[in-house]
Formats: sequence, structure tokens, C-alpha cells
Amino acid sequence: MAGTILLAAPRGYCAGVDRAVDAVEKALEHYGPPIYVRKEIVHNKYVVEVLSKRGAIFVNETDQVPEGARVVFSAHGVSPAVHAEAERRQLETIDATCPLVTKVHREAVRFAKDDYDIILVGHEGHEEVEGTQGEAPEHIQVVGTPDEVDSVEVRDPDKVVWISQTTLSVDETLQTVNRLRERFPNLVDPPSDDICYATQNRQVAVKEIAPRCDLMIVVGSANSSNSVRLVEVAREAGAGRAERIDKADEVEDAWFQDVKTVGVTSGASVPEILVRELIEELQRRGYDNLEEVRTATERITFTLPKNLRADLKGAGKEPDKGRREAGPGHVA
Repeated sequence: MAGTILLAAPRGYCAGVDRAVDAVEKALEHYGPPIYVRKEIVHNKYVVEVLSKRGAIFVNETDQVPEGARVVFSAHGVSPAVHAEAERRQLETIDATCPLVTKVHREAVRFAKDDYDIILVGHEGHEEVEGTQGEAPEHIQVVGTPDEVDSVEVRDPDKVVWISQTTLSVDETLQTVNRLRERFPNLVDPPSDDICYATQNRQVAVKEIAPRCDLMIVVGSANSSNSVRLVEVAREAGAGRAERIDKADEVEDAWFQDVKTVGVTSGASVPEILVRELIEELQRRGYDNLEEVRTATERITFTLPKNLRADLKGAGKEPDKGRREAGPGHVA
């Protein structure tokens, strides 16, 4: 009997990732290589490898970029100190920070100005968290799990606000916030939800199909927070087994014993070509019935960074209007 593939939708590229990858591609086309990129433009090995072949040079810190060169800041955002260092080195910067991350940065600045203690729910060391914390380091402390809440110290328990990394598990974040509220009953919420729409949508789609899956495969890199969260969400939602891969050739034979239904999804920084390759591999293994399960339709797009858009327009090139979450992606 043929097996079944349940394909989650939405999946893959979100608008912020789409914009960031597009910014590097357009910069390479317009200015020519090399284009330097601070950190990985998005957390996906395949995307970084393809852009590297096209002339992007990925560096860890701004001081590794030659003075006066052009550098793209990744979708995860950077701190004011990084912007200041780039200005000091006279770098031509293209800021590809996701607008939803920028929104969290602005919240941090505003709450710090009002002298709040700010609890940033997120993973210590993640690039997005480092960038947000850098907006008001004297006001922000990072909390990664509910258990860490007990060690939080604040100046005034009645003047505490929480904000969050955009790529977290919705459920886990809620647990942490509930613990914070137990300690600080007057805890202030951010003005709008910080966890990005795409992260939430992908988790909802996984929750929908996971109970029907003997095996769930998430395409995404190990350093992709939202991809790793999807594996956890699948397990918690009832998938028989859940695994993460970067590419189809990482699939293991042992996973498929007594598996009739395989769920497939991908993190928000994953181009659709990698999902298609996985589906081909599963079909080769006898999973011939393909069913897409859609829980939301995403229509959000973001325009390219302002200075890049202006340069393209000045050269008579019309920037793309944005691509959809299940499109092939330019890095294919």
C-alpha cells in the first residue's frame, strides 16, 4: 500500500527572509561582487553556500570587512554598536534586518526610555537577541526558559515589561511569560505580539498535521531557531517521530519502519527547492499520495532596504515586489 505525505502550508520562506536574501542577490547583481555579509544572511546552510558561490563573503564581525566596502546586515538585526562600527570604518551598509525584528528593537528603546526593566524572552547568544539587547543593555536581561524566571532581579516589580525573540515556540514563550507574571503581577505586555506571524503560522500548520503523522520531517538548519522549534512542536503535538534535516540526502532508512504517513514542513529560512527534493526522495521510497494541508495563506511582503531600492531605481531597475512563502526562491 502506498504511503502518504502530508505537506504543511504555510512553510518555508517568510517575508523577512525573502527580503534579506533578495537584498544580497540584488546587491551582487547591481554592484557586483564581492558583497560582504555580517553573519549568515539567514540561518540556512544551502542559502549561504549558493550566495557564497555568487560572490557574497560572509564574515563574523564588521571589522573583518575592508574599510569602505559594502556590507549587508543579516535579517536577525544588529545592535547600535555594530552600526557605529560600520560608520567608523566608512562601510556602505545595506540593512536587511527583518522589519518585525526592527519593531522589537523600537519597543526596547521606548521601554528603556521610560525606565522599565525589560525581560527579553529568547536564547542567549542568538544573533537576534544580541541585536535587541544591544539597544538598551543596561535595561534588558535575557530569560531563556520558565525555570530561569526565578533568578530575575528587577529594581521595581511594578515596572517590568517583557518582549521576545521573534522565532520562539509560541507555547513555550507563554509558559515563560506566565511564570514571569506570577512573580510580577503587574508585568506589562508588549504593544503587539513579538513572535512573528510566520513562526506562528508554521507552528499551527505542524500542530494540525502532527497527530496524523508517524514521522514528521522538518527541513531546516541546526542554527535556525524556528526550524528547531518546529521539531519540538511536532513531538508535543503527537507526531510518532520528528526529525530535522538540512537536505534530502540526510534522511535515514531507520526512520521509516512501520511509517505510513510522513509529515513535511520547513523553517522560515528554507527555500522551497529543498522541500521539493525531500518530496522526491519520499516518493522514491513509496510515499505516492501527496496531500497539502493549508492552515493559513500569507500575503505579506516587505520592500527592499531603502538605499538599495533607491540605487536600483536610479539605474532603471525595478525591484521585485516580493515572493510567496511556497515559491521556488531565487537561490534555487
